[in-house]
Amino acid sequence: MGTTGKRLFGYAMLYKKPIMAALLLLVLAVCAELTGPLIAKRMIDQNILGIEKKWHEVSGEQAFAVPYGDKWYKREDRFEDGPAARAERGATARVLQVGRSYYFLAGDLEWEGGKRTVSGNELTVTEETDGTAGRSAVYPVTKLTAQELYAFYKPEVPGLLKLAALYFGLLLLVAAFAYGQRLMLQTSANKIVRKMRNDVYAHTQRLPVNYYDNLAAGQVVSRITNDTEAIRELYVGVLANFFTGTIYMAAIFGALFLLDTRLALITLPLVPILIVWIIVYRKFAAKYNRIIRAKLSEINAMINESIQGMTIIQAFRRQKETTKEFAEMNDYYFKYQNKLLSLNSITSHNLVNVVRNVLFLVVVWMFWGGSLGAVVTVGVLYAYIDYMNRMFAPIVGIVNQLSNLETARVSAERVFKLMDEEGIDVAKGRMERYKGDVSFEGVSFAYKKDEYVLKNITFHARQGETVALVGHTGSGKSSILNLLFRFYDLADGKGRIVVDGTDVRDMPKQLLRQHMGIVLQDPFLFTGTIASNVSLDDPSISREKIVQALKDVGAYDMFMQLPGGIDAQVIEKGATLSAGQRQLISFARALAFDPAILILDEATASIDTETEAIIQAALDVLKKGRTTFVIAHRLSTIRQADQILVLDRGVIVERGNHDQLMEHRGKYYAMYQLQQGAAQPA
Repeated sequence: MGTTGKRLFGYAMLYKKPIMAALLLLVLAVCAELTGPLIAKRMIDQNILGIEKKWHEVSGEQAFAVPYGDKWYKREDRFEDGPAARAERGATARVLQVGRSYYFLAGDLEWEGGKRTVSGNELTVTEETDGTAGRSAVYPVTKLTAQELYAFYKPEVPGLLKLAALYFGLLLLVAAFAYGQRLMLQTSANKIVRKMRNDVYAHTQRLPVNYYDNLAAGQVVSRITNDTEAIRELYVGVLANFFTGTIYMAAIFGALFLLDTRLALITLPLVPILIVWIIVYRKFAAKYNRIIRAKLSEINAMINESIQGMTIIQAFRRQKETTKEFAEMNDYYFKYQNKLLSLNSITSHNLVNVVRNVLFLVVVWMFWGGSLGAVVTVGVLYAYIDYMNRMFAPIVGIVNQLSNLETARVSAERVFKLMDEEGIDVAKGRMERYKGDVSFEGVSFAYKKDEYVLKNITFHARQGETVALVGHTGSGKSSILNLLFRFYDLADGKGRIVVDGTDVRDMPKQLLRQHMGIVLQDPFLFTGTIASNVSLDDPSISREKIVQALKDVGAYDMFMQLPGGIDAQVIEKGATLSAGQRQLISFARALAFDPAILILDEATASIDTETEAIIQAALDVLKKGRTTFVIAHRLSTIRQADQILVLDRGVIVERGNHDQLMEHRGKYYAMYQLQQGAAQPA
């Protein structure tokens, strides 16, 4: 069992009690079901074909005795043991079947077996050896009428009815056991996959932000949904069929050895054939399934991306090109699905049926050819064929589940690969609110090795100060905030970031962020209400706090005019709200958490001038007591900042407040003059 198999087994062991109970019920169901052919064998050999056993004349009417002519006869196996019973036995008689008719013989046959023919009232029995006629004997017989024949069968009717009732009772018992087994096993399977899906999703919350930089969202979604669903099939379908098949085969082989050793030995090669079958299938199926699952993830990723970018696709008339790209991916997926389908068709139940029919042909040929006919009765042959049909049903089940087994195994590899990515455990508890004194000391940082986006960044933001970061695109502004939030961490020896005298790497990430708030240029809203998007359903944020946060940003009256007020529904990403409204909600969200450090990443870029004025007025109050970092392209919004850091290609080239930088007449002055000039009416 590989690592993947061990981990899947580990998940199964979380619910080992119901699974073991289900397997116990399965064993009971198999035992009860496999008793059926033995009962049928007894009915055929004893109650139906037993009429050809020797009959003995008895003195008169008694249990199991049959009247014929003016005498009474009793079958040899109906006498009790002991000297008295043996003394009771009279002359021997036989009831023999020739074709579809039965004949009474007053006496016994010289030998058993041989070819029987009747002419008038004479029975001729000819012994055959290797198809050559040998000795023969002629016996006087009398043909039995239907009524006389029934008289010989009548003593067996009560026994037949009892065995039939027992057989029917076993069928009901098997149905009850099978129902309990399937219910418990499939319920356990659903619980296993629910646990696995929760674990996978929880792990996605622990993964660092940089993990998602190189993986499309649709691929992650595919692993959480499609791949875990394939694993569910492993526990529901594959596991049940393999357990059932294994137990059935073991029980049937045991029953075959009890029934007839020769027949069991003829059947035994089925086991290595099935093992080789599975090995060969898995060798080819594993390759196809890996390609199929990977391509399915890519298709999901593209669908997700297309839906999110539908506005751009339609605006730039890229529908045909996007459809063509999707069709190419879909065709590739279709190609390998067909390859897997061809493999399944070749190795499916059709091949099982061929093997079964060849086996039946060999056994029947040996039976009629004389190799088995002398030692195997019709009842034994019937039971054997019944057992084979019962055994091949689970073999078909195993073979048909091989595809699901490989799909589940490949899916499990993908899921566990995601879960093996190094994550950060979510820290419990709360950290006492820090003051928000922030220092960057000689910080250098690169997303890719040796490609530094920040070079020797040093500054100190005191509690309550507002620090503005300005510079052209790619100058490193957002990287500073990514490091402060610990979305990324510094490499050793590349400086350090300190909050209230403590290196941020010595604080658990979740506790550090507990007292930080952030407002992004493109705010993200969740499906829910305006109020739930402000609180993010944090129970520590009361309704009053939500209302106050909205009032502080000047948005409460605006939202109260909507149907439902602040309980108005917000659909995915807040598509029904304007960019300014979404930004106000995002701003109120940050304030509701009362952060010690507030980060505004171009937060006013999507807001109109009137709304920006409302926020600026609120900010003058809200900045007190908290350290605020502002990234802004509109330099007019940061004139009141305590510090303005001007970055260029990852280096701080100027620093100071607005007045100082304007007097310096450097890069900041040029940028400010350029924006002011652009703002002047023509």
